[in-house]
Amino acid sequence: MNEPLTPEQLRILTPLNVLSEQQWRELRSQLVPQPLLAGQLLFRQGDQARLTYYLLAGELQLQDAEGRTQRVSAGSAISCHPLSPGMPRLHEARALTDVSVLMIDSVTLDRLLTWRLAYQDLLLAMQQGGADIEWLERLLENPLFTKVPPANVQNMLGRLQRVEIEAGHQVLTEGEAGDCCFFLESGRAEVIRSAGSDRQVLAELEVGACFGEEALLSDRPRNATVTMVEAGSVLRLDRQDFFALLKAPVVAEVSLGEAARLLAQGAQWLDVRLLEEYEKAYAPQALHMPLQLLRLKARLLDRSRTYLCYCDSGKRSSSAVFLLSQLGYSVYALRGGLDALPAVQRDALLCESGAGYLARSGGRTERSR
Repeated sequence: MNEPLTPEQLRILTPLNVLSEQQWRELRSQLVPQPLLAGQLLFRQGDQARLTYYLLAGELQLQDAEGRTQRVSAGSAISCHPLSPGMPRLHEARALTDVSVLMIDSVTLDRLLTWRLAYQDLLLAMQQGGADIEWLERLLENPLFTKVPPANVQNMLGRLQRVEIEAGHQVLTEGEAGDCCFFLESGRAEVIRSAGSDRQVLAELEVGACFGEEALLSDRPRNATVTMVEAGSVLRLDRQDFFALLKAPVVAEVSLGEAARLLAQGAQWLDVRLLEEYEKAYAPQALHMPLQLLRLKARLLDRSRTYLCYCDSGKRSSSAVFLLSQLGYSVYALRGGLDALPAVQRDALLCESGAGYLARSGGRTERSR
């Protein structure tokens, strides 16, 4: 039986190499290589299955609608990137030899990637402000945050109330109404549930753990007691702030036609994807400013100019638009991202490649070398 790819193998695959080990664990069931025999078809031209494919071993051939072919070998630079990305597929892929491929759900991958990059941006900014980054990283790995729009996280951190608690004290009690949830900042805590006259220890909580949220989500009484077994501190988040945290922010979006009108008026494309994705193909004179560095580099943008953000699915660009809007910039996201465009429009838009454009101080744009 095949085993999932190791971290060392994942680190050469873009953009999988950006994800955290926690996120790799979430993808574990999809990180198992799949065999394909010589001559077998991997996908057809025009295919719209939401899957991201990587070639891990062997050779295959990509063929476009005009019959042009490209041979891809495992271990080559191109094999470190998804095969024929974008919807619908621009190529047919057929195995030339027995091959091994990786197939990952694109929606899940994009969600994880968006969160990872948005959080990296947030952590960099907070580190500059002297925050405890190690604790924040552990906090953000909590499964709760898979439900939270990245743009809301910094607002949430500002609403947390620190409470110091001695060993033996209860943080919350089984059966009581839930009016808040907590994050364990330091110390150790146990989750205990009554079983008749006995008390059953269900778990010991680690630093960064969130607890008490289940009662908020289900609107039911607490189903367990949490007691500190070692003195420490918790961060309290009130009910109304918890639900505000889960609410997705509204961002301004434009269609490709509306973007063309804004470009004619002096707007500029802003590509928030990874450098490897950008250099493969980008929009005319699009500035490159990846999401994970956006907060730090935003000061280089021209406040008198409108920016049009894009990425593959629209998730990363939506996070970018929310952030830049908060900083006072005029900015829009391409509705639905590049994947929502017909293949002809996508190809026409992404007409440049290689060294691109960088923002410099004073709102200047400079061609990278």
